[in-house]
Amino acid sequence: MTRLLGYVDPLDPSFVAAVITITFNPLYWNVVARWEHKTRKLSRAFGSPYLACYSLSVTILLLNFLRSHCFTQAMLSQPRMESLDTPAAYSLGLALLGLGVVLVLSSFFALGFAGTFLGDYFGILKEARVTVFPFNILDNPMYWGSTANYLGWAIMHATPTGLLLTVLMALTYIVALLYEEPFTAEIYRQKASGSHKRS
Repeated sequence: MTRLLGYVDPLDPSFVAAVITITFNPLYWNVVARWEHKTRKLSRAFGSPYLACYSLSVTILLLNFLRSHCFTQAMLSQPRMESLDTPAAYSLGLALLGLGVVLVLSSFFALGFAGTFLGDYFGILKEARVTVFPFNILDNPMYWGSTANYLGWAIMHATPTGLLLTVLMALTYIVALLYEEPFTAEIYRQKASGSHKRS
């Protein structure tokens, strides 16, 4: 680990920008979605929970594009590691990137657009928990697929900076899930409780 850190300049502006976007994005969508769930102000402003959810999704996508750009710039601005710069490592990175794409896309198709972009916080609830692939083999496959994408990208570029930023991303997702999972479970518990009362 010490050897890897020797390749990283934490004061480099592109590295700082990558750290900020990696940590900010999940904070942003969790804060906004919880605020919406509590107040319904976005749904009222847009006249529909669907339009409000789609609007939030646009900002999330733009922020994720910015994060990817900052991540890539941080990698390119710092040294490569010769022992990672091999055909075998490149192939491993490519495989991880492919795995990540499969997990992210299959999660999107399983959840649908609103389900992917926090629709349940807007009152757009599914009838039951999604259990089809990839949710039948892994919890939170969207997050881990995204992490695999960045890890693969970092290995393909043979950059310790990318590896360190990927670790930060994984830790950020773990923290986000500590808040998201209980909150989402409570939303569906309230839904189930309401259904039982009506019946």
